[in-house]
Formats: sequence, C-alpha cells, structure tokens
Amino acid sequence: MIYFEFLLLIFLIFCAVGTVFTRNLLSSIIVFMAFSAIMSVIWLLLESPDLAITEAAVGAGVDTILFLVTLKRIHALKGTEKDEK
Repeated sequence: MIYFEFLLLIFLIFCAVGTVFTRNLLSSIIVFMAFSAIMSVIWLLLESPDLAITEAAVGAGVDTILFLVTLKRIHALKGTEKDEK
C-alpha cells in the first residue's frame, strides 16, 4: 500500500509541474484535471470521502468545464474562430 501512495505522490508532483510548464492551454487543462483526479484518490486513502467527492466534482468536473468554456469564448481552441471576410 505504501508503494501505491508513493506512486500517487509522484504522479501528483508530475501533474503539478506539468500544468505549469505546458505551453498548450488545452493540454494544461487536461493535466490539471488529472491532478484533481489523483488528489481525489489521495483524499479517499486519507479516509476523507466528503473531500474526495468534492475534489472530484469541483476539481475534475466543474473547473475543467469552466476552463474549456473560457478557452472557447476567447477563441483559444482551434476550430472556434469565426471566419471574417
């Protein structure tokens, strides 16, 4: 069990650093979603299911949707630019 916790910690650090240093905004959002999912599993291992559910719903769910909608509204995603002639 200790190896699994250590592996989760390594993935958590990797996701945190990857979110900061990724140049593509969409990739950064996906890595951030993975960070939230891993953090949710860690909360479960710490026997705190209420925080795990909140982290999964808000961190991996709502935040990701809000970030994607924001990227679409500022036309940062490919295929969302309007053709101006």
